[in-house]
Amino acid sequence: MNPKSNILVELSRDTATFNKRFEIVERKGVGHPDTICDLVVEEIEISLSKLYLQTTGMVQHHNMDKALLVAGQSENRFGGGKITKPLKLILGDRATFGENLPRKQIEDIVAKTATSWFENHLRFVKEEHLQYQLEIGQASSELRSIFGASKEIGANDTSALVGYAPLTDTENAVLQTERYLNSKEFKSEFKESGEDIKVMGFRERESLELTIAMAFVDSYVSSEQSYFKRKDEMIQAISEFHKKLGRFHDHKIVLNNLDKRGKGLDGLYLTVLGTSADSSDSGQVGRGNRANQLISLNRPSGSEAIAGKNSVSHIGKIYNMLSFKLADEIYKKVPDIDEVFVWMYNAIGQPINQPKAVVVQPVSRKESIQVSEINNVIEENLSKMDDFCKYLMSGKALVA
Repeated sequence: MNPKSNILVELSRDTATFNKRFEIVERKGVGHPDTICDLVVEEIEISLSKLYLQTTGMVQHHNMDKALLVAGQSENRFGGGKITKPLKLILGDRATFGENLPRKQIEDIVAKTATSWFENHLRFVKEEHLQYQLEIGQASSELRSIFGASKEIGANDTSALVGYAPLTDTENAVLQTERYLNSKEFKSEFKESGEDIKVMGFRERESLELTIAMAFVDSYVSSEQSYFKRKDEMIQAISEFHKKLGRFHDHKIVLNNLDKRGKGLDGLYLTVLGTSADSSDSGQVGRGNRANQLISLNRPSGSEAIAGKNSVSHIGKIYNMLSFKLADEIYKKVPDIDEVFVWMYNAIGQPINQPKAVVVQPVSRKESIQVSEINNVIEENLSKMDDFCKYLMSGKALVA
């Protein structure tokens, strides 16, 4: 238990998100430039954490949460275009170097991990399409001192994060749509479909409109006519998918809204590599999906990017993920709650398992709820902080 943690519960009778007149929800798929940045730096952070464990017996101070993907240049052609200028990925922030871990070894692992990620997640991006610029500096001595002999690691930032539960039908619809479009099933049927997909959902009362941007791969498109034919077939497949989901009987699917018939290549969303990063769109860490894999504009959101932050000390990652876990458990275990929000706040140097405040706001139509059960959920999770950090370091937490 963590008696030093200040747990505050404030009951709200506000209208739950799913009962409000409208919702706006967004999700960026694995090939979106912002998501690429998030997932690459996250994999790098995990690789570095494991390296520190193997060589020093403990995770050292590092953060790899700064990245910019600079779009390349391409020439699109029906039947297959070409890359004329490679993508550039600028990676940086801070790491701990030492006698057993020279800068060169750290940089080699960073570049190797990034290249491996592209090979494993984007079908058409090859090593020759990428350039790296590494800007990795030595971590400050003050922050390195957090990782001392003490078993209690202090937070290496002052932050406040927030999570919520449950997902609404709109959020689930957006999430499942993107997953379907980037599934092996969909890619097998529609090889033209690239991995760069963005889904924007707008619900007004019981009606849902999904506006989807999906990069087409030009090597599978023979003409303008074939492009629009396959586009229509995709819209039909997406609509059938939603009929099976059964969440919204009244739904509208809009795909690649900028397309214009009769303009040839200039009127089509074509890419060489299945991502807009090959020519038109750069990406940056922190502009992608939140901890629950969505961008929900009706919900509160913390200011911290999760990806690439230290898994054992940076509360910008730890509390970001944990606040959603707490909200989900509270919602499932405590009766009479329509919706719940959980804020976590701590200061730099304070033990991460002793946040200065955990604020819980359940939305309920009841006069009272089981506050003791809420406290139990929070205290139990805080007492298992080491296990939760190990889970974050496993690479299973942030899956885009």
